Amino acid sequence: MSKPTITKLFVGSIVAIVGGVVLLLAGVLLAAANGAFVMSGADVTGFQPSAVGWSTIGFILVGVLVVIGGAIGQFVAWIGAVINTSRLDDKTWFVLLLVLGLLSFGFIAMLVYVLTGPDGTQSHQGHMQHA
Repeated sequence: MSKPTITKLFVGSIVAIVGGVVLLLAGVLLAAANGAFVMSGADVTGFQPSAVGWSTIGFILVGVLVVIGGAIGQFVAWIGAVINTSRLDDKTWFVLLLVLGLLSFGFIAMLVYVLTGPDGTQSHQGHMQHA
């Protein structure tokens, strides 16, 4: 997977996650504003079925699915970046992406990689042409 493809997947999945969170929050706020939740103090104890209530549940479910899809996209972009950088002669980027990703700092590592990292496919293609 080339770096431009990884970058598009990374940015697209961030957009999906943000959009999913907005949709999820909109659904929760609409449900709360229209009385879809049965409240006991600060606790939600039930759901009041109505057309608006079920619509807001639909927003919430779609939002959750979009966030999950975005998270899967982030994971695929990370795997692509790890494989891409494994092709480089200097393994610094490979080790950084792999270790930081495994230690749950993958987003930060991927952000730095997308902004400044090398493309292992260009380096690999350059070696193939000289051979």
